[in-house]
Amino acid sequence: MPRPRRCRRVWGEPHFSYFKPSGIPTRQLQEIVLSVTEYEALRLKDLEGLDQDEAAKKMNVSQPTFHRLLVSARKKITDAIVNGRAIRIQGGIYKISKKLYPD
Repeated sequence: MPRPRRCRRVWGEPHFSYFKPSGIPTRQLQEIVLSVTEYEALRLKDLEGLDQDEAAKKMNVSQPTFHRLLVSARKKITDAIVNGRAIRIQGGIYKISKKLYPD
């Protein structure tokens, strides 16, 4: 039996949750689902510029788990860009931090 997943910490729900290539109707697109925790990993590493150890601590996960989230998120986004798929951000096991965004 696998260990139960730890609740991951995020700083807030994304303001936008759906992205698609322009000029193609939504009904004709395949969707890729990016979890909120994958979104948060990208935000902390690529936008905030934190190193993986620091970002993992902010999300309340181990560094290897953070790395797996990051790799998974980057693969999904690359697939969407290269193959013209829509991205929906939703789901995952997480709790929103009391402080909406870090200083």
